[in-house]
Amino acid sequence: MRGAMLILVVGLIVPVGAATQTLNEADRALAREILAEMIAVPTIEGSGLTVPLAEGLAARLIAEGFPEEDVRVMGPTPDLGNLLVRLRGTGTGLRPILLLAHMDVVPAVTEAWSTDPYQLVEQDGFFYARGTSDNKGGASMLVANLIRYRREGYVPERDIIVLVTADEETTSAGIKWMVDRNRELVDAEFALNSDSGGGELRDGERAVFGVQASEKMYLTFRLTAENPGGHSSRPRPDNAINEVAAALTRIAAHDFGVRLDDVTRTFFERSAATKSGQEAEDMRAVAADEPDLAAAARLSAGSPYFNALLHTTCIATRLEAGHADNALPRSATATVNCRIFPGVPADEVQQTLERIVDNPSISFTRDRVPTPSPPSPLDPAVMDPVRELVDDMFGEIPIIPTMSTGATDGLYARNAGIPVYGISAIFADPEDARAHGQDERVGVEEYFDAVQFWYRLVKRLASPRVMP
Repeated sequence: MRGAMLILVVGLIVPVGAATQTLNEADRALAREILAEMIAVPTIEGSGLTVPLAEGLAARLIAEGFPEEDVRVMGPTPDLGNLLVRLRGTGTGLRPILLLAHMDVVPAVTEAWSTDPYQLVEQDGFFYARGTSDNKGGASMLVANLIRYRREGYVPERDIIVLVTADEETTSAGIKWMVDRNRELVDAEFALNSDSGGGELRDGERAVFGVQASEKMYLTFRLTAENPGGHSSRPRPDNAINEVAAALTRIAAHDFGVRLDDVTRTFFERSAATKSGQEAEDMRAVAADEPDLAAAARLSAGSPYFNALLHTTCIATRLEAGHADNALPRSATATVNCRIFPGVPADEVQQTLERIVDNPSISFTRDRVPTPSPPSPLDPAVMDPVRELVDDMFGEIPIIPTMSTGATDGLYARNAGIPVYGISAIFADPEDARAHGQDERVGVEEYFDAVQFWYRLVKRLASPRVMP
Protein backbone atom coordinates (compact mmCIF):
# COMPACT_ATOMS: atom_id res chain seq x y z
CA MET A 1 0.00 0.00 0.00
CA ARG A 2 2.51 2.50 -1.26
CA GLY A 3 0.80 5.50 -2.73
CA ALA A 4 0.38 7.41 0.53
CA MET A 5 4.07 7.82 1.32
CA LEU A 6 6.31 10.24 -0.56
CA ILE A 7 9.65 11.67 0.50
CA LEU A 8 9.82 15.06 -1.16
CA VAL A 9 13.51 15.87 -0.83
CA VAL A 10 16.26 16.43 -3.33
CA GLY A 11 19.99 17.03 -3.41
CA LEU A 12 23.12 15.04 -2.64
CA ILE A 13 22.46 12.89 -5.69
CA VAL A 14 24.43 9.83 -6.73
CA PRO A 15 24.45 8.24 -10.21
CA VAL A 16 22.31 5.12 -10.47
CA GLY A 17 25.25 3.09 -11.71
CA ALA A 18 27.16 3.61 -8.48
CA ALA A 19 25.78 0.55 -6.65
CA THR A 20 28.41 -2.00 -5.66
CA GLN A 21 28.45 -5.75 -5.13
CA THR A 22 25.62 -6.35 -7.58
CA LEU A 23 24.03 -9.73 -8.22
CA ASN A 24 25.71 -12.33 -10.38
CA GLU A 25 23.80 -13.77 -13.32
CA ALA A 26 22.56 -16.86 -11.46
CA ASP A 27 21.17 -14.79 -8.58
CA ARG A 28 19.57 -12.33 -10.99
CA ALA A 29 17.90 -15.20 -12.81
CA LEU A 30 16.59 -16.64 -9.53
CA ALA A 31 15.15 -13.31 -8.35
CA ARG A 32 13.54 -12.67 -11.73
CA GLU A 33 12.08 -16.19 -11.92
CA ILE A 34 10.44 -15.93 -8.50
CA LEU A 35 9.05 -12.47 -9.29
CA ALA A 36 7.59 -13.76 -12.57
CA GLU A 37 6.08 -16.77 -10.77
CA MET A 38 4.38 -14.54 -8.23
CA ILE A 39 3.14 -12.03 -10.82
CA ALA A 40 1.51 -14.80 -12.89
CA VAL A 41 -0.95 -15.56 -10.07
CA PRO A 42 -3.58 -12.76 -9.89
CA THR A 43 -3.98 -12.68 -6.12
CA ILE A 44 -6.78 -10.11 -6.00
CA GLU A 45 -9.44 -9.97 -3.29
CA GLY A 46 -11.82 -12.91 -3.41
CA SER A 47 -9.74 -14.98 -5.84
CA GLY A 48 -8.56 -17.48 -3.22
CA LEU A 49 -5.26 -17.61 -5.11
CA THR A 50 -3.00 -16.63 -2.24
CA VAL A 51 -3.20 -20.23 -1.00
CA PRO A 52 -1.95 -21.90 -4.22
CA LEU A 53 0.70 -19.20 -4.64
CA ALA A 54 1.89 -19.66 -1.07
CA GLU A 55 1.88 -23.43 -1.49
CA GLY A 56 3.93 -23.16 -4.68
CA LEU A 57 6.53 -20.97 -2.97
CA ALA A 58 6.57 -23.33 0.02
CA ALA A 59 7.21 -26.32 -2.26
CA ARG A 60 10.11 -24.46 -3.88
CA LEU A 61 11.67 -23.71 -0.49
CA ILE A 62 11.25 -27.30 0.73
CA ALA A 63 12.88 -28.54 -2.47
CA GLU A 64 15.83 -26.27 -1.64
CA GLY A 65 16.29 -28.06 1.68
CA PHE A 66 14.19 -26.10 4.16
CA PRO A 67 12.64 -28.52 6.70
CA GLU A 68 8.90 -28.91 6.20
CA GLU A 69 8.23 -27.88 9.79
CA ASP A 70 9.90 -24.52 9.07
CA VAL A 71 7.77 -23.75 6.01
CA ARG A 72 4.06 -23.22 6.62
CA VAL A 73 1.04 -21.99 4.71
CA MET A 74 -1.47 -20.77 7.26
CA GLY A 75 -4.14 -18.15 7.66
CA PRO A 76 -7.35 -17.16 9.44
CA THR A 77 -9.63 -18.63 6.76
CA PRO A 78 -9.24 -21.41 4.16
CA ASP A 79 -8.85 -18.89 1.32
CA LEU A 80 -6.21 -16.72 3.01
CA GLY A 81 -2.81 -18.38 2.97
CA ASN A 82 0.11 -16.59 4.60
CA LEU A 83 3.56 -17.98 3.83
CA LEU A 84 5.68 -18.35 6.97
CA VAL A 85 9.31 -19.47 6.72
CA ARG A 86 11.98 -19.72 9.40
CA LEU A 87 15.72 -19.94 8.73
CA ARG A 88 17.06 -21.19 12.02
CA GLY A 89 20.09 -19.63 13.64
CA THR A 90 22.79 -20.94 15.93
CA GLY A 91 20.70 -20.41 19.06
CA THR A 92 23.11 -17.95 20.66
CA GLY A 93 20.36 -16.17 22.57
CA LEU A 94 19.60 -13.37 20.16
CA ARG A 95 15.90 -12.89 19.40
CA PRO A 96 14.71 -13.43 15.81
CA ILE A 97 14.17 -10.77 13.19
CA LEU A 98 10.94 -10.70 11.19
CA LEU A 99 10.82 -9.81 7.48
CA LEU A 100 7.45 -8.68 6.09
CA ALA A 101 5.88 -8.58 2.63
CA HIS A 102 2.48 -9.29 1.10
CA MET A 103 1.41 -11.27 -1.94
CA ASP A 104 -2.08 -9.85 -2.56
CA VAL A 105 -2.61 -7.06 -5.08
CA VAL A 106 -5.35 -4.63 -6.05
CA PRO A 107 -7.22 -5.53 -9.25
CA ALA A 108 -5.89 -4.20 -12.55
CA VAL A 109 -8.10 -2.80 -15.31
CA THR A 110 -6.56 -5.03 -17.95
CA GLU A 111 -7.82 -3.12 -20.98
CA ALA A 112 -6.21 0.10 -19.69
CA TRP A 113 -2.73 -1.41 -19.49
CA SER A 114 -0.16 -1.36 -22.28
CA THR A 115 0.99 -4.85 -21.18
CA ASP A 116 -0.65 -7.88 -19.59
CA PRO A 117 -0.78 -6.88 -15.89
CA TYR A 118 -0.44 -10.50 -14.78
CA GLN A 119 2.64 -11.32 -16.82
CA LEU A 120 6.09 -9.97 -16.03
CA VAL A 121 7.26 -7.87 -18.99
CA GLU A 122 10.73 -6.34 -19.25
CA GLN A 123 10.67 -3.24 -21.42
CA ASP A 124 12.77 -0.07 -21.65
CA GLY A 125 14.65 -0.85 -18.45
CA PHE A 126 11.55 -1.60 -16.37
CA PHE A 127 9.67 -4.63 -15.11
CA TYR A 128 5.95 -4.06 -15.80
CA ALA A 129 3.18 -5.98 -13.99
CA ARG A 130 0.66 -5.66 -11.18
CA GLY A 131 2.54 -6.05 -7.91
CA THR A 132 6.04 -5.22 -9.15
CA SER A 133 6.22 -2.36 -6.66
CA ASP A 134 3.35 -3.25 -4.32
CA ASN A 135 4.41 -5.73 -3.07
CA LYS A 136 5.35 -8.88 -4.98
CA GLY A 137 8.65 -7.24 -5.77
CA GLY A 138 9.45 -7.15 -2.07
CA ALA A 139 8.07 -10.63 -1.43
CA SER A 140 10.14 -12.14 -4.25
CA MET A 141 13.30 -10.58 -2.82
CA LEU A 142 12.75 -12.21 0.55
CA VAL A 143 12.07 -15.64 -0.95
CA ALA A 144 14.98 -15.46 -3.40
CA ASN A 145 17.39 -14.44 -0.64
CA LEU A 146 16.21 -17.27 1.61
CA ILE A 147 17.14 -19.67 -1.18
CA ARG A 148 20.53 -17.98 -1.60
CA TYR A 149 21.22 -18.30 2.14
CA ARG A 150 20.26 -21.96 2.05
CA ARG A 151 22.39 -22.76 -0.98
CA GLU A 152 25.49 -21.17 0.52
CA GLY A 153 24.97 -22.87 3.87
CA TYR A 154 24.59 -19.62 5.77
CA VAL A 155 23.53 -20.06 9.41
CA PRO A 156 22.68 -16.77 11.15
CA GLU A 157 23.20 -16.04 14.80
CA ARG A 158 19.50 -15.47 15.25
CA ASP A 159 16.48 -16.93 13.47
CA ILE A 160 15.26 -15.14 10.35
CA ILE A 161 11.45 -15.29 10.01
CA VAL A 162 9.83 -14.37 6.69
CA LEU A 163 6.09 -13.66 6.69
CA VAL A 164 4.37 -13.00 3.36
CA THR A 165 0.76 -12.13 4.10
CA ALA A 166 -2.37 -12.72 2.05
CA ASP A 167 -4.59 -9.64 2.45
CA GLU A 168 -2.67 -6.47 3.25
CA GLU A 169 -4.62 -4.57 0.58
CA THR A 170 -7.98 -5.30 2.22
CA THR A 171 -8.53 -6.26 5.87
CA SER A 172 -5.01 -7.31 6.96
CA ALA A 173 -6.64 -10.27 8.70
CA GLY A 174 -3.56 -12.37 7.89
CA ILE A 175 -1.08 -10.32 9.90
CA LYS A 176 -3.59 -9.66 12.69
CA TRP A 177 -4.22 -13.39 13.04
CA MET A 178 -0.49 -14.09 13.20
CA VAL A 179 0.31 -11.55 15.92
CA ASP A 180 -2.89 -12.20 17.91
CA ARG A 181 -3.25 -15.98 17.64
CA ASN A 182 0.21 -17.22 16.65
CA ARG A 183 2.54 -14.74 18.31
CA GLU A 184 5.13 -17.38 19.18
CA LEU A 185 5.68 -18.03 15.45
CA VAL A 186 6.42 -14.40 14.56
CA ASP A 187 7.79 -12.98 17.80
CA ALA A 188 10.90 -10.96 17.04
CA GLU A 189 13.18 -8.25 18.38
CA PHE A 190 12.22 -6.08 15.41
CA ALA A 191 10.83 -6.37 11.89
CA LEU A 192 11.84 -5.07 8.47
CA ASN A 193 8.99 -4.31 6.07
CA SER A 194 9.55 -4.43 2.30
CA ASP A 195 6.25 -2.60 1.71
CA SER A 196 7.33 0.88 2.78
CA GLY A 197 10.32 3.18 2.82
CA GLY A 198 12.65 3.07 -0.16
CA GLY A 199 14.74 5.40 -2.25
CA GLU A 200 13.95 8.38 -4.44
CA LEU A 201 15.26 9.06 -7.91
CA ARG A 202 15.46 12.65 -9.13
CA ASP A 203 16.31 13.10 -12.78
CA GLY A 204 17.45 9.49 -12.83
CA GLU A 205 19.84 9.86 -9.90
CA ARG A 206 19.62 8.66 -6.30
CA ALA A 207 18.59 11.50 -3.99
CA VAL A 208 17.50 10.06 -0.63
CA PHE A 209 16.89 6.78 1.20
CA GLY A 210 13.77 6.62 3.37
CA VAL A 211 13.18 4.36 6.39
CA GLN A 212 9.54 4.20 7.47
CA ALA A 213 9.40 4.17 11.27
CA SER A 214 5.76 5.05 11.98
CA GLU A 215 2.29 5.08 10.45
CA LYS A 216 -0.87 7.00 11.05
CA MET A 217 -3.91 5.25 12.49
CA TYR A 218 -6.69 4.57 9.99
CA LEU A 219 -10.25 5.28 11.08
CA THR A 220 -13.41 5.80 9.01
CA PHE A 221 -16.57 7.41 10.37
CA ARG A 222 -20.05 7.38 8.85
CA LEU A 223 -22.11 10.48 9.57
CA THR A 224 -25.85 9.94 9.08
CA ALA A 225 -28.83 12.31 9.21
CA GLU A 226 -32.39 10.97 9.02
CA ASN A 227 -35.84 12.55 8.90
CA PRO A 228 -39.36 11.71 7.57
CA GLY A 229 -38.70 13.10 4.08
CA GLY A 230 -41.64 14.20 1.97
CA HIS A 231 -42.47 15.82 -1.38
CA SER A 232 -39.74 17.98 -2.90
CA SER A 233 -42.33 20.70 -3.71
CA ARG A 234 -42.72 21.28 0.05
CA PRO A 235 -39.16 21.60 1.42
CA ARG A 236 -38.50 21.11 5.11
CA PRO A 237 -35.85 23.03 7.10
CA ASP A 238 -34.35 19.74 8.39
CA ASN A 239 -33.21 18.39 5.01
CA ALA A 240 -30.90 15.39 5.60
CA ILE A 241 -28.55 16.26 2.74
CA ASN A 242 -28.22 19.86 3.90
CA GLU A 243 -27.46 18.76 7.45
CA VAL A 244 -24.72 16.39 6.34
CA ALA A 245 -23.33 18.99 3.91
CA ALA A 246 -23.11 21.53 6.72
CA ALA A 247 -21.34 19.00 8.92
CA LEU A 248 -18.77 18.28 6.20
CA THR A 249 -18.15 21.99 5.68
CA ARG A 250 -17.37 22.38 9.38
CA ILE A 251 -15.04 19.37 9.35
CA ALA A 252 -13.23 20.63 6.25
CA ALA A 253 -12.52 23.95 7.96
CA HIS A 254 -11.11 22.38 11.13
CA ASP A 255 -7.38 22.27 11.87
CA PHE A 256 -6.44 19.50 14.31
CA GLY A 257 -3.25 21.31 15.28
CA VAL A 258 0.43 20.72 14.61
CA ARG A 259 1.98 17.57 16.07
CA LEU A 260 5.46 16.08 15.79
CA ASP A 261 7.29 13.09 17.24
CA ASP A 262 10.88 11.85 16.97
CA VAL A 263 10.27 10.41 13.51
CA THR A 264 8.64 13.44 11.89
CA ARG A 265 10.90 15.93 13.67
CA THR A 266 13.96 14.08 12.35
CA PHE A 267 12.36 13.93 8.90
CA PHE A 268 12.07 17.72 8.71
CA GLU A 269 15.45 18.31 10.33
CA ARG A 270 17.31 16.11 7.84
CA SER A 271 15.21 17.16 4.87
CA ALA A 272 16.14 20.78 5.51
CA ALA A 273 19.74 19.98 4.60
CA THR A 274 18.62 19.02 1.10
CA LYS A 275 16.52 22.15 0.54
CA SER A 276 17.22 25.85 0.16
CA GLY A 277 15.55 29.18 0.80
CA GLN A 278 12.30 29.58 2.71
CA GLU A 279 11.39 25.90 2.56
CA ALA A 280 14.66 24.87 4.24
CA GLU A 281 14.22 27.56 6.89
CA ASP A 282 10.66 26.42 7.55
CA MET A 283 11.72 22.80 7.92
CA ARG A 284 14.36 23.72 10.48
CA ALA A 285 11.85 25.92 12.31
CA VAL A 286 9.26 23.15 12.43
CA ALA A 287 11.86 20.66 13.72
CA ALA A 288 12.75 22.91 16.66
CA ASP A 289 11.83 21.94 20.21
CA GLU A 290 8.99 24.47 19.95
CA PRO A 291 7.68 24.14 16.37
CA ASP A 292 7.15 27.41 14.53
CA LEU A 293 3.44 27.39 13.69
CA ALA A 294 3.79 29.94 10.90
CA ALA A 295 6.46 27.76 9.27
CA ALA A 296 4.21 24.72 9.67
CA ALA A 297 1.37 26.61 7.98
CA ARG A 298 3.56 27.51 4.99
CA LEU A 299 4.79 23.93 4.61
CA SER A 300 1.24 22.58 4.91
CA ALA A 301 -0.10 25.02 2.32
CA GLY A 302 2.63 24.09 -0.13
CA SER A 303 2.40 20.29 0.13
CA PRO A 304 -0.46 17.92 1.02
CA TYR A 305 2.20 15.45 2.17
CA PHE A 306 3.80 17.89 4.60
CA ASN A 307 0.34 18.84 5.83
CA ALA A 308 -0.39 15.16 6.51
CA LEU A 309 2.92 14.75 8.35
CA LEU A 310 2.09 17.63 10.66
CA HIS A 311 -1.58 17.00 11.41
CA THR A 312 -4.29 14.48 12.04
CA THR A 313 -6.51 14.74 8.97
CA CYS A 314 -10.19 13.92 8.37
CA ILE A 315 -11.69 14.23 4.92
CA ALA A 316 -14.99 13.33 3.24
CA THR A 317 -14.58 10.49 0.74
CA ARG A 318 -18.13 9.29 -0.06
CA LEU A 319 -21.76 10.49 -0.04
CA GLU A 320 -24.99 8.50 -0.14
CA ALA A 321 -28.36 10.24 -0.07
CA GLY A 322 -31.86 10.39 -1.46
CA HIS A 323 -34.07 7.96 -3.34
CA ALA A 324 -35.89 10.05 -5.98
CA ASP A 325 -35.47 13.34 -7.82
CA ASN A 326 -38.81 14.65 -6.61
CA ALA A 327 -38.65 13.46 -3.00
CA LEU A 328 -36.98 14.89 0.06
CA PRO A 329 -34.19 12.59 1.27
CA ARG A 330 -35.15 10.41 4.19
CA SER A 331 -31.48 9.88 4.98
CA ALA A 332 -28.02 11.06 4.00
CA THR A 333 -24.70 9.45 4.93
CA ALA A 334 -21.17 10.78 4.48
CA THR A 335 -18.02 8.74 4.83
CA VAL A 336 -15.22 10.64 6.56
CA ASN A 337 -11.81 9.02 6.52
CA CYS A 338 -9.35 10.05 9.23
CA ARG A 339 -5.61 9.43 9.36
CA ILE A 340 -4.72 9.97 12.99
CA PHE A 341 -1.29 11.00 14.25
CA PRO A 342 0.41 8.30 16.37
CA GLY A 343 -0.46 8.64 20.02
CA VAL A 344 -3.78 10.42 19.49
CA PRO A 345 -6.72 8.33 20.79
CA ALA A 346 -9.53 7.55 18.35
CA ASP A 347 -12.11 8.61 20.95
CA GLU A 348 -10.50 12.05 21.13
CA VAL A 349 -10.84 12.50 17.38
CA GLN A 350 -14.50 11.42 17.43
CA GLN A 351 -15.27 13.80 20.28
CA THR A 352 -13.62 16.62 18.34
CA LEU A 353 -15.66 15.86 15.22
CA GLU A 354 -18.91 15.69 17.18
CA ARG A 355 -18.11 19.03 18.81
CA ILE A 356 -17.30 20.63 15.44
CA VAL A 357 -20.47 19.32 13.79
CA ASP A 358 -22.57 20.42 16.78
CA ASN A 359 -25.71 18.67 15.54
CA PRO A 360 -27.18 15.94 17.80
CA SER A 361 -29.39 14.70 14.96
CA ILE A 362 -26.30 13.44 13.09
CA SER A 363 -25.12 10.04 14.29
CA PHE A 364 -21.49 8.89 14.20
CA THR A 365 -20.54 5.24 13.63
CA ARG A 366 -17.13 3.67 13.05
CA ASP A 367 -16.45 1.52 10.04
CA ARG A 368 -14.07 -0.77 11.94
CA VAL A 369 -12.03 -0.91 15.11
CA PRO A 370 -8.94 1.33 14.77
CA THR A 371 -5.48 -0.08 15.44
CA PRO A 372 -2.96 2.22 17.13
CA SER A 373 0.60 2.10 15.83
CA PRO A 374 3.25 3.60 18.13
CA PRO A 375 6.38 4.91 16.35
CA SER A 376 9.37 2.59 16.24
CA PRO A 377 12.45 3.95 18.01
CA LEU A 378 15.29 4.99 15.70
CA ASP A 379 17.46 2.24 17.15
CA PRO A 380 21.17 2.55 16.23
CA ALA A 381 21.34 -1.26 16.11
CA VAL A 382 19.14 -1.02 13.00
CA MET A 383 19.86 2.45 11.66
CA ASP A 384 23.68 2.24 11.80
CA PRO A 385 23.90 -0.88 9.58
CA VAL A 386 21.41 0.74 7.18
CA ARG A 387 23.62 3.84 7.03
CA GLU A 388 26.76 1.77 6.39
CA LEU A 389 25.17 -0.29 3.65
CA VAL A 390 23.55 2.68 1.91
CA ASP A 391 26.92 4.43 1.87
CA ASP A 392 28.58 1.35 0.41
CA MET A 393 25.99 0.54 -2.24
CA PHE A 394 24.41 3.86 -3.12
CA GLY A 395 26.72 6.60 -1.91
CA GLU A 396 26.46 9.11 0.91
CA ILE A 397 22.87 10.17 0.33
CA PRO A 398 20.59 11.30 3.18
CA ILE A 399 18.81 8.63 5.19
CA ILE A 400 15.52 10.08 6.38
CA PRO A 401 13.03 8.43 8.75
CA THR A 402 9.45 8.78 7.56
CA MET A 403 5.91 8.42 8.79
CA SER A 404 3.52 6.79 6.34
CA THR A 405 0.30 8.72 5.95
CA GLY A 406 -1.30 5.48 4.79
CA ALA A 407 -1.17 2.03 6.36
CA THR A 408 0.65 -1.30 5.94
CA ASP A 409 0.82 -4.63 7.76
CA GLY A 410 3.59 -3.05 9.83
CA LEU A 411 1.12 -1.18 12.01
CA TYR A 412 -0.24 -4.46 13.44
CA ALA A 413 3.25 -5.69 14.31
CA ARG A 414 4.03 -2.35 15.96
CA ASN A 415 0.77 -2.51 17.88
CA ALA A 416 1.81 -5.97 19.09
CA GLY A 417 5.08 -4.58 20.46
CA ILE A 418 7.42 -5.43 17.57
CA PRO A 419 9.26 -2.34 16.24
CA VAL A 420 9.00 -2.16 12.44
CA TYR A 421 11.26 -0.42 9.93
CA GLY A 422 10.08 0.02 6.35
CA ILE A 423 13.04 -0.50 4.03
CA SER A 424 11.88 -1.19 0.50
CA ALA A 425 15.32 -0.29 -0.95
CA ILE A 426 13.81 0.08 -4.44
CA PHE A 427 14.66 3.49 -5.89
CA ALA A 428 11.93 5.16 -7.94
CA ASP A 429 10.79 8.55 -9.15
CA PRO A 430 8.10 9.82 -6.72
CA GLU A 431 6.48 11.74 -9.57
CA ASP A 432 5.92 8.44 -11.40
CA ALA A 433 4.33 6.38 -8.61
CA ARG A 434 2.16 3.68 -10.22
CA ALA A 435 1.28 1.35 -7.36
CA HIS A 436 -2.44 0.47 -7.57
CA GLY A 437 -2.54 2.18 -10.95
CA GLN A 438 -2.03 1.62 -14.68
CA ASP A 439 1.25 0.13 -15.96
CA GLU A 440 2.75 -0.45 -12.51
CA ARG A 441 6.50 -0.90 -12.82
CA VAL A 442 9.92 -0.91 -11.16
CA GLY A 443 13.31 -0.34 -12.70
CA VAL A 444 15.08 -3.59 -13.59
CA GLU A 445 18.43 -2.59 -12.12
CA GLU A 446 16.73 -0.89 -9.16
CA TYR A 447 14.95 -4.17 -8.40
CA PHE A 448 18.15 -6.21 -8.55
CA ASP A 449 20.04 -3.64 -6.43
CA ALA A 450 17.29 -3.90 -3.82
CA VAL A 451 17.55 -7.70 -3.81
CA GLN A 452 21.24 -7.36 -3.02
CA PHE A 453 20.66 -4.66 -0.41
CA TRP A 454 18.21 -6.88 1.45
CA TYR A 455 20.54 -9.87 1.15
CA ARG A 456 23.40 -7.96 2.78
CA LEU A 457 21.35 -6.02 5.35
CA VAL A 458 19.57 -9.09 6.70
CA LYS A 459 22.88 -10.90 7.04
CA ARG A 460 24.36 -7.92 8.87
CA LEU A 461 21.43 -7.73 11.29
CA ALA A 462 21.01 -11.50 11.73
CA SER A 463 24.71 -12.02 12.54
CA PRO A 464 25.69 -8.78 14.30
CA ARG A 465 28.65 -10.31 16.16
CA VAL A 466 29.99 -12.01 13.06
CA MET A 467 29.46 -9.70 10.09
CA PRO A 468 31.67 -6.60 9.79
